[in-house]
Amino acid sequence: MATVIPPPSKKQRRLAQQPRETSIIPENLPNVLIKFQASDTAESIGGNIRVPSGITTKQLEELLNQLNNALEDPIPYTFSLLLNNNNQPDSLVDINDNLYSSVLKPGLKTTEDFLTLVYTPQALFKVKPVTRSSSAISGHKATILSCQFAPYTSSRFVTGSGDSTARIWDSDTHTPVNTLSGHSNWVLCVAYSPDGSMIATGSMDNTIRLWDSLKGTPLGNNPNKNVLRGHLKWISSLSWEPLHLLKDREQQSRLCTGSKDTTIKVWDVIDRNLILTLSSHTSAISCVKWSGSNRIFSASHDKTIKIWNPENGTCVANLKAHAHWVNHLSLSTDYILRCGPFDYKSKNSSVNYYKSNRSELIENAKLNFNKVALKNSQIDERIVTASDDFTMYLWNPYKSNKPICRMVGHQKLVNHVAFSPDGRYIASASFDNSIKLWDGLNGTFIATLRGHVAPVYQIAWSSDCRLLVSCSKDTTLKVWDIKTRKLKADLPGHSDEVFSVDWSVDGKKVISGGKDKTVRIWTH
Repeated sequence: MATVIPPPSKKQRRLAQQPRETSIIPENLPNVLIKFQASDTAESIGGNIRVPSGITTKQLEELLNQLNNALEDPIPYTFSLLLNNNNQPDSLVDINDNLYSSVLKPGLKTTEDFLTLVYTPQALFKVKPVTRSSSAISGHKATILSCQFAPYTSSRFVTGSGDSTARIWDSDTHTPVNTLSGHSNWVLCVAYSPDGSMIATGSMDNTIRLWDSLKGTPLGNNPNKNVLRGHLKWISSLSWEPLHLLKDREQQSRLCTGSKDTTIKVWDVIDRNLILTLSSHTSAISCVKWSGSNRIFSASHDKTIKIWNPENGTCVANLKAHAHWVNHLSLSTDYILRCGPFDYKSKNSSVNYYKSNRSELIENAKLNFNKVALKNSQIDERIVTASDDFTMYLWNPYKSNKPICRMVGHQKLVNHVAFSPDGRYIASASFDNSIKLWDGLNGTFIATLRGHVAPVYQIAWSSDCRLLVSCSKDTTLKVWDIKTRKLKADLPGHSDEVFSVDWSVDGKKVISGGKDKTVRIWTH
């Protein structure tokens, strides 16, 4: 169903009758003293500079590019004011139009104060918002429970369904390519390997199956050898070892699986052998993530998050804060780990690209990861966790077992959470029908995105961090503009609940699936 816009509230009607306040910059304002500080390294550039109080973000961008000697090939930036609060973590306030309107007029600072402007480079490419359903493809005979694009292209994606199968689809021709049959119960989760060569599927039949992503056949010569058995209950989550952690080209990424049986298992996908069983949780595993610093994070219904060393199976940390089930967790490096060696800014990704030199892929994955995650010679990898207790917690687990902050505001359980690709924002989806935006560095609340009229199940970011898509029980998808914090596009089309959504790495397409058994492809 399409969004029904509610009538304006009494406060909105009263404000509408008042004369609109124009943002006029007063004349003869003194100049202000600023300095530019990088968001990733905290290094300053250009020293202290006097600028007009009404300087615009465009002029700040030109000035910064001039200081960086990048006038011929300018880089777009966003700017924020760094606020140093006593006994409180530093916070950032976005500068939207000009310095006066965003900082001086609200009284955050005066012209006599010294201003530290934190700059963040934006993606050089711009993802267009999806606005229409280019195709509705049938094929599955039951609810679609999960979906994921390949890491190297928007032309291929995989879905898992309640009909006990997974399917590989071609999003260019809008046709099914392969049916992955073998499971005897619902396929709950699907995951491409970091190099895109394999697909893992986890099922209610307590098994994991491995598939060749191009051929759509069971991995290896023996069809029965592609089954990983060992869990006693259904598989709830899958996560591959990041490609940059491999030491040589002969290695293949290991696979980590979480289950309702309270255990996490690590598998050798070449020999199909069980390497480790991680058993310390006391209730079902809801989510597992293999981090870029070679740690496995597990979230559980026992209210805890545990961190594991995958080399020896030891639990290196136990994070306690939530008062109910932990439903989901997200790493600040999720996006770059998903991209691996593939340049998500490239428009020339090839389906067969992963067949190129494997050593080169591993090296590219290392370069891409270090470029994003390495800050002052240390890996900066934060996690955020979402729970049935209506709250979220932001953690820096390599510095402390205590959370950075508690993030409150949702009125019902938080089902899904995701860092933006640059790690600057966090988005959370809740059964209170809303999505909330938070600061990815300190967990400060930013905005509530309202429009859905039923629980929101999942969210996915565009690769340029400017857009967010959500799917809901109300049968719609919605695209949100992060800068304006408003609805960009309403996407009706499904005839029932939409359980899963994904945005391709190159930003060209969105896929969704749900209770109506159809896969929808959305484009601009």
